[in-house]
Amino acid sequence: MSAPLGILLLSGEHDRAHYALVLATGAAAIGRDVVVFASNAGCRLFLADPPLLSDGREALLAARGVATLATLLDAAAELGIRRIACEAGLRAEGIEPPSLAAGVEVAGIVTFLAAVGEGQIATL
Repeated sequence: MSAPLGILLLSGEHDRAHYALVLATGAAAIGRDVVVFASNAGCRLFLADPPLLSDGREALLAARGVATLATLLDAAAELGIRRIACEAGLRAEGIEPPSLAAGVEVAGIVTFLAAVGEGQIATL
């Protein structure tokens, strides 16, 4: 069994959120356990209605045959990727936990580090 992959998403920018999900779904597709931990502006990816889905880049990606954030969010759920929103990051951004998508956990960095263990961490 492969070591877990932890992805730390700090950015609220479309390109970083998109690639965090590309990396997460790719790793899960080959059988790795994956945890995506979003903090600060990155927490917006885990909102029930993420504003990044209305970013103009979504239509551009779809027109070019590239998986969109919407597609990748669905794939992440289907692949069982663990999604954690940082409790402190939510507070820093003024985001209330009830506004998060179903299945998103609220926890701290210790929970993320424990979930990744001896695995790898990528930061975007």
